[in-house]
Amino acid sequence: MTLTNAELYRLKSDARRGLLENDLILQRFFERYGAQLNAEDGKVLTQLLALEDNDLMDLLIGRKDSVPALEKESQEAPFRAVLQKLRQK
Repeated sequence: MTLTNAELYRLKSDARRGLLENDLILQRFFERYGAQLNAEDGKVLTQLLALEDNDLMDLLIGRKDSVPALEKESQEAPFRAVLQKLRQK
C-alpha cells in the first residue's frame, strides 16, 4: 500500500535539510519514487531523516554503509533497498 498524500508531504517536509547536497539528493529521490513509496519505505525514510546532516550525507553518498544510530536497521533488506534508491544518480 502506497503512502497517503499527507504521509508523503510530511516526509518531504522533514527532508528539507541544512546541507544543500542532502536536499538535492532527497528531492531527486522523491521526484523518482514518491508515488511508489509504501509504509515500510516511509519507516526507513523517517529513520534516515532523524539522523544528523553529516551522518545522512555519509550514507547518501556511500561514504558509509551504516552509522551507529542505525546499525541494526542497516542490515535489513528494506533499509538497503531505500538507501540504494537514494544513491542512484
